[in-house]
Amino acid sequence: MAPKVLVSDKLSETAIQIFRDNGIDVDFLPTLGKEKDKLLELIHNYDGLAIRSATKVTEKLLERADNLKVIGRAGIGVDNVDITAASKKGVIVMNTPYGNMITTAEHAIAMMFACARQIPEASASTHAGKWEKSKFMGVELTGKTLGVIGAGNIGGIVCDRAVGLKMKVIAYDPFLSDERATKLGVTKVELDELLKRADFITLHVPFTEKTANILSRENLAKTKKGVRIINCARGGLVDEEALADMLKSGHIAGAAFDVFAKEPATENPLFGLPNVVCTPHLGASTTEAQENVALQVAQQMSAYLNTGAVENALNMPSVTAEEAKVMGPWLKLAEHLGAFIGQMTDEPIKAINILYDGKVSSMNLDALGCSAIAGVMKASNPDVNLVSAPIQAAERGIGISRTTQAKSGVFDSFIKLTVVTDTRERSIAGTVFSDGKPRFIQIKGITIDAEIGEHMLYTTNEDVPGIIGTLGQTMGENGVNIANFTLGRSEPGKDAIALLYVDGPVDPVVIAKLKATGLFRNVSPLEFNVA
Repeated sequence: MAPKVLVSDKLSETAIQIFRDNGIDVDFLPTLGKEKDKLLELIHNYDGLAIRSATKVTEKLLERADNLKVIGRAGIGVDNVDITAASKKGVIVMNTPYGNMITTAEHAIAMMFACARQIPEASASTHAGKWEKSKFMGVELTGKTLGVIGAGNIGGIVCDRAVGLKMKVIAYDPFLSDERATKLGVTKVELDELLKRADFITLHVPFTEKTANILSRENLAKTKKGVRIINCARGGLVDEEALADMLKSGHIAGAAFDVFAKEPATENPLFGLPNVVCTPHLGASTTEAQENVALQVAQQMSAYLNTGAVENALNMPSVTAEEAKVMGPWLKLAEHLGAFIGQMTDEPIKAINILYDGKVSSMNLDALGCSAIAGVMKASNPDVNLVSAPIQAAERGIGISRTTQAKSGVFDSFIKLTVVTDTRERSIAGTVFSDGKPRFIQIKGITIDAEIGEHMLYTTNEDVPGIIGTLGQTMGENGVNIANFTLGRSEPGKDAIALLYVDGPVDPVVIAKLKATGLFRNVSPLEFNVA
């Protein structure tokens, strides 16, 4: 059956057609996002939900979303999505951070011009029939120093445009490399130096614990007298009360804000000040940007629902379509390794350690790790997935670690998973053969070569004669057909294991009969999702 997507906000017909062209059954109900009760009633029918800003994805809504797998936000801001609740529910949240980069950068440049030349005030005065030519004395941008806080995607475009305007550009961004700064034609500086030197300051960072109030009253006081502040990024980055005070005192010459700490902003300390330009969060409001993000979200959601490719996810590692093709068997292997240990462990887990050997160590380890953790956690919660598994592990205080190493054995690559409890460590390793099929290659340090099936039986015993016969005879007498039989031992007469791939679930009666022989230390039926 085709995946089903609900579009509850306005998207273009072209975006809707992208869903349909990809075999997605789509319901386009662009006003439903504002009808909370109706949305609650219908949400359980859908695998995907495509939204803009009108739809509020709350914990209450997610509780009803029994089949939901992905939420796609056409735009960058996800303040209207409860990401924590979505993660716990196992729902991927995607946004489209690149569709409105140019639009937002251009708006920042436009706001800088408007602030420098007092264009809104001059326009209002002229419309009022006044001719106050001498009142609106502005400043040039050419030769001025622009301080850019955050030189990522949007900030980088602003830097490029400002260099083209013959401005001197300095940038504060802890993640900006020397090579990238040189390419942009900007000088990297620390924040205090930027505050001291800049004639204009523009912000292009997300709102996080580290960036909240980055232009505090204290930092605003460090700025050069006559500076102008532009914020087209996120509200809450600037102390608006302090900024208003310094605008009134004349220390700061002007400001241009598209975003505010509280939105919709009907009241704000900056409103009404003559040297402030304000717009109602228009950064992404161009026809081109709105179309771009709509097309992008449709493509991303379709790719995920059809192929498992994850792009621009906020609560899960991204996996490109190309990676998904190569990594598919390895993701499945990681899940199988976790599922084996999860089913074998009946006490609280303290730590999960993952070793990546050989070529797999250069793959997307974040995604592989999520798959392994999900496999472990499914034993206690069958509904867990790659999104919710790390959340559940963290809530239970389980430590997660990973190690990578160069090829160290006969296999080109393998993954080894070790789980630590208060009483023991349990490990299993596996690889993917050239046919794309995952295999178990080591359990408890014992080398094996086991094909993985939906239904399996795992036994441990002392290496003595008669084990194979007992297993085969008991299975045969009880109508259990063996598809594959793998044995391994540490050394003659010591620990031995057997892994049987069988055609159907092993009845508890059969398990009881094997245990009654007294030959086995452990007899455990196992189930794996091999689809």
